[in-house]
Amino acid sequence: MSEEKTPSKPGFFARLKAGLSRSAGALGDGLSGLFTKKKLDAQAIAQLEEALVRADLGSIRAANIAEAVAKGRYDAEISESELRAILADEIAKTLKSVEQPLAIPRGSSPFVILVAGVNGTGKTTTIGKLAKRFAKDGLKVVLAAGDTFRAAAIEQLQIWGARTGAEVVAGAPGADAAGLAYDALTRSRAVGADVLLIDTAGRLQNKAGLMAELEKIVRVIKKLDPAAPHAVLLVLDATTGQNAISQVQAFKAIVPLTGLIMTKLDGTAKGGILIALADRFDLPVHFIGVGEDAEDLQIFEARSFAKALTGAA
Repeated sequence: MSEEKTPSKPGFFARLKAGLSRSAGALGDGLSGLFTKKKLDAQAIAQLEEALVRADLGSIRAANIAEAVAKGRYDAEISESELRAILADEIAKTLKSVEQPLAIPRGSSPFVILVAGVNGTGKTTTIGKLAKRFAKDGLKVVLAAGDTFRAAAIEQLQIWGARTGAEVVAGAPGADAAGLAYDALTRSRAVGADVLLIDTAGRLQNKAGLMAELEKIVRVIKKLDPAAPHAVLLVLDATTGQNAISQVQAFKAIVPLTGLIMTKLDGTAKGGILIALADRFDLPVHFIGVGEDAEDLQIFEARSFAKALTGAA
């Protein structure tokens, strides 16, 4: 009797394509009208530009990409698959400069990563997924439960700590977040941790008091290590669309952002916001989230993202 095989988990590109299906579908719907005449005439180029704007690429980038697609092909016949491939190439070029994996140098004792974001971006879950990834790479991880406003966030981080073998430094709900971060860095040094991931309370970008607290966390941990935090990552929810731009602007004015993580790309038809962010800020995009599982937090790759977004083969 043959053994029943366990279905294998979809590979990287399959998960990315599935996660971006809503964005790709929305862009595809916008492109469908271009193929009634099969020619890239002025009307078709205008439709293409409009479809890209609706996908949240931003008006300037949408115009540039539409112009690049038309160059040398004006009034020529073009198939849908050809157009998708050309679009994927142009989008990949735009995103290539922000395709920068997060490098954790060995022996930095520890490498301190401060993670920030507004409420509801999936920040604490993202930290847990990062902890799992780092632990899998053989790194010793400590987690700091710096979201002291929510008891649920502390408990959530403790669950991730148990799953990943990471020690969690936590205090009572309402404790001083900056003091907790200081204690966590002290503890990380004592146990020889490679990475310290510091969670912070979700804060609206227009709340001055909470933003000042974030600035205080940075100031306090610098007393122990002037180079810390070595990375300051902003977690963005893709479903917020253009509002992500104002969030980056606000946090960038308070703390030295070094990179972005975009979550919930599987829940929106506006995956193009990543292109608008790359254009505006040129900040490294380290990871994207396209699902609930830990494996669905993927290292950002410009070409794979562009192909999945446009539905190119």
